[in-house]
Amino acid sequence: MNPQRILVFGDSNSWGFVPCAATESTTRYDASTRWPTVMAARLGSGVELVEEALSGRTTDLDDFEIDLPSKHLKGAIFNGAKLLPAILASHLPLDLVIIMLGTNDLKARFKRTPQSIAKAAVGLARLIEECEGGVATGYPTPKVLLLAPPPLGTSFHHPEDWAGGHEKSLELGSAIREAANAADLPYLDAGEIIGTEGIDGVHLTSEAQRKLGEAVAKKVSVILRGP
Repeated sequence: MNPQRILVFGDSNSWGFVPCAATESTTRYDASTRWPTVMAARLGSGVELVEEALSGRTTDLDDFEIDLPSKHLKGAIFNGAKLLPAILASHLPLDLVIIMLGTNDLKARFKRTPQSIAKAAVGLARLIEECEGGVATGYPTPKVLLLAPPPLGTSFHHPEDWAGGHEKSLELGSAIREAANAADLPYLDAGEIIGTEGIDGVHLTSEAQRKLGEAVAKKVSVILRGP
């Protein structure tokens, strides 16, 4: 029997960004620590994981102001909606896509409300349906699980980037829950399981990564079993 394939589509917290001081460069949590691989380990050998996470990724926004050394990592590269169709097609067949995005949408320059971020997250799920199994493959459309990211912390390395973000993030979980329920999509609020306790106010500690992976595994096991 073929393993059930799960794609995690996320940002730096799904990639495994280790919180660090503002003067330091980050590293990546190892595979025993990152929440997607913790999840896959809990689900067992019948699951195959595809990690597709990019630091700075938004739901559906280009970002030309992100401060990275590479001139090639700008604009549409960070727009999840623009890259998702090609990513789906390249990783088929897929049984489930887990989306955890919205944190970067909270940046002050985007001027987004929690409700508009939630709408964009649901839009990604609809986009998966519209892709209809990729490039003439005949594979079925994968199921989707929306994860609401936990609220931001209150102390940031670059406070101007996140002005008002903490307050908005406190409403994001309920906004995504309402949008997911209206769209009849499975949903999990990471903020009910973990907090954002990294020293930069944005990224997860190793313990939070572990707890999230274990909680998502329980949710996914129900989804994959089906009715």
